[in-house]
Parts: sequence; structure tokens; C-alpha cells
Amino acid sequence: DILASPAPAAAQGHSLAGTGIWLPKGLSVTAAKEWVDRRRMSIRPWATFVDQRKFSKPRNFGEMCQRVVKNVETYNSNYTFIFLGLILYCIISSPMLLIALAVFVGAFYIIHLKSLESKLVIMGKELTVPHQLSLAGALSLPVFWLAGAGAAVFWVLGATLFVIGSHAAFRELEPSELEELLMEPV
Repeated sequence: DILASPAPAAAQGHSLAGTGIWLPKGLSVTAAKEWVDRRRMSIRPWATFVDQRKFSKPRNFGEMCQRVVKNVETYNSNYTFIFLGLILYCIISSPMLLIALAVFVGAFYIIHLKSLESKLVIMGKELTVPHQLSLAGALSLPVFWLAGAGAAVFWVLGATLFVIGSHAAFRELEPSELEELLMEPV
């Protein structure tokens, strides 16, 4: 069992109790769940977010910049879920990328399991878990390249910037937000 292993805590990371799923040190399921819960609590209603009556062309560049700043602040959680949705779409729509990610995660998990059993010694030198993970990551780069991960990353970034940038630039500010912007000291 992962929880009862004699491996040092630094090499062990975090495990989900009873599931056998291992997470790197510094990343816990609790922290991730709290982050998602905070995002979900601060999300604006999607009907308001996409209300077509609230969109218009900005009068000038200054107004567009004000809209972008205020809308990114206001709809930050909505934009985060759009970004995560685009990542999920990209992964699901590319079977090769899905396989490459599964192999990558599987290699890390196998290294973790093997490190609990015994130390890896090559030519008389112990290969630490971080070195093993680095080696697995480096060896997986060609697999990601063949799967088109670079193109996927740039597609996600481009689509995110286009969708979020368009929404933030063309979504009108609420009247209360306009008064707040006008009353700020210069």
C-alpha cells in the first residue's frame, strides 16, 4: 500500500487515501478541490456572460482597454473554465495526444511505484526519483512531438486569447462599473 510504504516523504508525494493515486509533492487533492470550489463560487451566471444585448463595439481604444481590464477582473472564473474547456476539447479531439498523455502519466506512476519497492542503481550509482522522472520526461518529448502537442498548445493559447479577448473587448461594462471607473482619481 502506498500509504504504508517505507519511502521517504519527499519521494512519496501525496496519495489519495485508498485510491492509490499519487500526486507530486506540493500538489494535494484538497488544494486543487479548494481552488476549483473558489472558482465555481465566483463564477458569474453564464446567461449574463453571453447576453448578446450587452455586446457592442467600443467607441475608442481607451474604452476597449477599460472594458478588457474590468471584464477580465469580473469574469476571471468564467474565463478560467473556458480555458480548461478548450484544453479538454483539444485533448479529447486528438487521440494521439490522449495516448501520449496516458503514457506520460503512466510512466510517472510506474516510476513512483518502483521507487517504493527499491532504489534504482545504474553502473553503481543510485538514480534518485527526481532524476528518473526527469529522464522519463525527456524521453517522452519525442512522443509528444509526434502527437502534435506543440500545435495543440498553440491552438489552445490562440483560441483562448481570441475567445476571451473578444468577449472582454466587446462586453459592455455594467453601469455601476462605469461610474467606478469615472470616479477614480487620476
